[in-house]
Parts: sequence; C-alpha cells; structure tokens
Amino acid sequence: MANCDVCGEDENMPYKCQRCGGTFCSSHRLPESHDCPGLNEWNDPDGVFDSGFDDSVNDRDQSSGGVTDRFSVNTGPGGPLGYFRGNMTYVFLGLMWITFAIQWGLAPLVGITPGSLTWYNIFTINTANPLYVWTWITSIFSHGGFGHIAINSIVLYFFGTVVERRIGWKKFTVLFLVSGAFAGLAQVGASLLASPGMFASVLGASGAIMAIMGLLTVLNPNLTIYLYFILPMPLWVATGLFVAYSVFMGASGGIGAGGVAQLAHLAGVAIGLAYGAKLKRDGERAPQQLQFGGGRGPGGPGGPGGPGGPGGRF
Repeated sequence: MANCDVCGEDENMPYKCQRCGGTFCSSHRLPESHDCPGLNEWNDPDGVFDSGFDDSVNDRDQSSGGVTDRFSVNTGPGGPLGYFRGNMTYVFLGLMWITFAIQWGLAPLVGITPGSLTWYNIFTINTANPLYVWTWITSIFSHGGFGHIAINSIVLYFFGTVVERRIGWKKFTVLFLVSGAFAGLAQVGASLLASPGMFASVLGASGAIMAIMGLLTVLNPNLTIYLYFILPMPLWVATGLFVAYSVFMGASGGIGAGGVAQLAHLAGVAIGLAYGAKLKRDGERAPQQLQFGGGRGPGGPGGPGGPGGPGGRF
C-alpha cells in the first residue's frame, strides 16, 4: 500500500517511475501524466510522445479506409485478431484447425489426396523422409480425423492456458514446438529401428500436450481436474494412468499399438516432467484446480499410421 505522489490516492499495487523514482497510481503512472522531470533529460529522442498515435485515434472517422486501416482495426487491442496477441494457446488452436482444413479440404482439391506420399511428406513425420524439416512442425498441427483434433483441442484449451500464464508465451511457444517435434521424431526414429524398411508416419499435437500435462504434474501433482466436468481427480493420478496405459499398450502391441504413437506420448511426458522439475527448482507454482471435458486420452486410437507401420497419430 502506498500513496500516489500526484493525487495522494491509496494504491494497493503502486507504480514506480523508472525515470524519477516516484510512486504513482494507475492514472498517473506514465511519465507524461506526472510531469516527470526525467522527460526533459530524455528529450524524447524517438518522438514517442509526439508520435501522432493519439491523433490517429481521434481522426479514425477520417480514415482512408484502406487495407492498412482495416488491418490495424482488426489487430488492435479491441479488434478480433487482438484476442490472439500474446496468447499462443489460441494461436496454436487456430493453426491446428486451419491445418486440418487444409489437410482434408484444400489439399484434395489441388490433387494432394490423403494417403499419398506427397500428403504424408507435407503433413507427417515419416520413415521415408524423416529429415524433411518442415514436417517437424506441420505434423504437430496436423491430425488424423475430427475426433483426434477435437480431443487434442479440448485438452490444449484447458491445460495450455494455465501453463502459458505461468511461464509466459515465449517459453510456452518453445515448449510446445520443441516437445511436439521431439515426440514425433522419437516415434519415427524408434519405428526405423524396430521395423527397418517399413513405412510409418506420425502426426498430432499430443506429444506437445503431454509435455504440458507433465509440466503441470510436477508443479502441482495434486491439482484437481474434473473429467467430464463431474469426476474430480488429482492430476498426478490422471498422468500416471495415461503413462501406464501407453506403456502397457506399447509393451503388448508395439510403439504404434492401436494406431496411436505411444512412444511419442511418453516422450512428451518426459520432456514436460524434466522442464517442470526445473521450473519447480526456480520456485514456480501452479493453480489448485482445473476443469476440463474428457474423453479418451489426447490423440485417441486410430488414424493414419502409414501402410503396415508402427506410426500413428498422437
């Protein structure tokens, strides 16, 4: 609790000016709002306070109506695209559904039929061309069917937002992309070793999602989740059951049992657990309760695993 140097208002979360060292409320926190002496010394070298920003707002009615103006309205703080700014969970969700539409809608229209080698080389990591680097990313956002992407979207929506708020959008972006790519490469690499010469492919965001789930499990193993919005369960139990299921299926039916990339799931969890342990050492914490709609685990059974190969979706 402190008092604003300008108006004397009590402020629970006061702002300290980096130029003059004064304490201010939200209304007077900007240097120009409290006649900060530091502005004279700074001399506004980049013209920040005379940038014409306010004028552009006041003159909105006089806008030319061009493409630039429409774009700025859509992406501004109040525009529809502004919802995605600094919120990578929703960006990734959007990319998943856009990619899904391209996979199953646009690609066939231009002659790239699902199941063709070209289709696999665009949307999946596969044993035929594992070093096609773009597939390390596109495969994360590609999915094998509506049920596959729907389940992954539900889990990402509820878990992703929690983790992103905790670690920030930049670290979250790296975690999602790196864990997703590594999980897919681990699955395909193991397929090459287990069944040389056999074609297998992998696609889906579950490796990245399982990394998020593993991270939260370390930060707060007793985090309460509500399956189907009804059944309460500690997160460590849910994660443990999912890992046990993947291990059992992999041991009994192979790493691609049921058309699901079991090893990719486990690789994602491992990355999440490792990163979660690091964050916990750094003093990170997680919320106490989370609710989400369930179903089969992320990246449920089925999906294109490649002709006769232990690949699958995840």
